[in-house]
Amino acid sequence: MAGKIRHLINRSGRYHARLVVPKDLRGIVGKTELRSALGADYRQALKLLPGAVAQLQHQIALAEREASQGRQKPAQARYPLAPDQIALSHYNQRLVFDDLLRNDSRYANTGIDDLYVYQLRQAVAGRCSDDELQSVIGDQLERFRAAGNISAAQGSDEWRVIARALCSAELEALARVAERDEGDYTGTPTAPIIKDAAQAEKAPAPVSLTGLWTDYLNSRMQAGFMRDKGQRQRPVIDNLRKFLRHNDAARVTKKDVLAWRDHLVKTLSPKTVNDIYLSALKSVIAWAVENDRLPENVAATVRQPKPRKVYGRERGYTDDEAKKVLKASRTYQSTPDEFGRVRESTQMANVKRWVPIICAFTGARVSEIIQLRKEDVTKVGEHWVARITPDAGTVKSGGYRDVPLHAQIVAEGFVKFIEHADEGPLFHNATKPEKFRGAAVIVSNKLSDWLRKGGLVPDGIQPNHAWRHRLKTQCRELGISDRVADAIQGHAGRTAADHYGDVTIKTKADAIARLPDYNIKM
Repeated sequence: MAGKIRHLINRSGRYHARLVVPKDLRGIVGKTELRSALGADYRQALKLLPGAVAQLQHQIALAEREASQGRQKPAQARYPLAPDQIALSHYNQRLVFDDLLRNDSRYANTGIDDLYVYQLRQAVAGRCSDDELQSVIGDQLERFRAAGNISAAQGSDEWRVIARALCSAELEALARVAERDEGDYTGTPTAPIIKDAAQAEKAPAPVSLTGLWTDYLNSRMQAGFMRDKGQRQRPVIDNLRKFLRHNDAARVTKKDVLAWRDHLVKTLSPKTVNDIYLSALKSVIAWAVENDRLPENVAATVRQPKPRKVYGRERGYTDDEAKKVLKASRTYQSTPDEFGRVRESTQMANVKRWVPIICAFTGARVSEIIQLRKEDVTKVGEHWVARITPDAGTVKSGGYRDVPLHAQIVAEGFVKFIEHADEGPLFHNATKPEKFRGAAVIVSNKLSDWLRKGGLVPDGIQPNHAWRHRLKTQCRELGISDRVADAIQGHAGRTAADHYGDVTIKTKADAIARLPDYNIKM
C-alpha cells in the first residue's frame, strides 16, 4: 500500500510542507505544527519541499537553542539526515533557487566561477584541509546544522564526509546551472551520492481506527459473536479517537495508550479501564495484526492494576435475605401517584414480580432473564424450560442454554403469566433485536435500584448478581456437581474434559428439583 511523502500534505487541493512542533518546544514556538505553502502543482511541490522543510526545521532548531540556554546543548541532531540525504536535499534546493533567480535577467548573464569549481573538485577528492572545507562549503554545513540535520563536530570524520557530500551536490547543481544557461533543462545527476541517494521517506499509510473497528466487528459477527453489534465496545474506540484527536491507528504508540489509560482512570474504576477499555483495544489491534493491517499490537502489554477486593461477608444472599427479597417481589404492586395514576409500566411491575424468583432458582445473569421472550419459555417433555439465547440479546457464553424451571416458579403462576403475555420480550419494551441488550441493562439497573431503595439488600451485596453466588453455594451443599451447576448458570468449563458429553435437560431438571422451596407466603 503506497505511503505518503513525509512532511507533505494536501489541504483543499493545495500542497504544504508540514512539521510537527515537539511538545517541549510548543510554548516557545506558539504552535503545535508549522506549515509552508507549496502551491497546487504536485511536481513543483516536490521540488520545493526539501527547502521548505529545511526552513521549518530551522525554526524548530532556533526554538531548541532558546530552550537550551543555560543548559548543555543536545548531543544529537533533532532531525538527523544521512550524508546522501543531505546532498540530495542541497541539490534539489539549489536548483529550485536557480529557477527563482532566473526571473532576473542579470543572474542568467552571470558566469560560473571556475576557481570555485576547482575548489569543489579538490574537496570531493579529499585534498582540502578542515579549514579549506569550512571556507568552501561551511555556510551550507551550518545551514543544515541550524535545521537540526547534523551534529558532527568540525574536523571529525563524520563532518568531513558530510562536507564532501555537499561539495559533490554543489558540483552537480552547477552542472545543471551551466546546462540551463544553454536552455537545456533535461540534465540529471551522475554522481552516485546524488543518483543513488535514499528517496524521500514514505510515512506509513494511515489506517482508519474506526474502519478497523468496523472490520473487526464484522468478522466477529460473522463468526457468531457480538450479536449486540459491539454496543459495549464501540464507546471505547470513540473515546480513544477523541483522546488522540486523530483517527489513524498506524500512528498510535504504546506511549499514547499509556497516556489514554492514565486519562481514563481519573473518572473510571481501574477494573473498568482494564477489563473493558484496554481489553477491547487489545482485541481490535490484535485482530489488525493478525490480518496484516498493523505491524504490532502496541497495547498488548498495557495494563491497569486493580486493587484486590476485600469482602466483609459472603457474596450471595443468606436464607433470610433471599426470603426477604422474594416476599417483597411476590407481594409487589405498583403504587399510584398523588393523582391516582400508576406511572410504572406493566412490564416493569412484571420484572419486580418474576425476575427475582427466576434468578433464585436458575442462578442466571439478571440481563439474561430480562431478555426472555414469550417464545423462549416452552414445555419440553414434562419440564417447563426457559431458553436463554443470543437471539433475545446478549449471552456472555455466546451460545444458548435451556434451563428447567423449578416447580415453585410454576406454582406461583409464571406459566399462566406466559400464556397471557403478548408475543416478544416479556420484561422490556424494545422491538428491535439490536436494542434488546441496551433495554435489558436499563431494566436491570432499575431492578437493582428498587431493591436497594427498599432496604432489601445489605451493604456489600450486588442485588442481582448475589443470586448467582447463592445458587452455586446451594448446589455444593446439595452435592450437585460444578459441571451441572455451570451448565445451569452459563459458566464456562474449567478444563477440556468439561466440554465432553452433554448436561441434558433431565440432568439439569433433577438438580434444580433438589433445590428447596422458599417459604414466602404471607
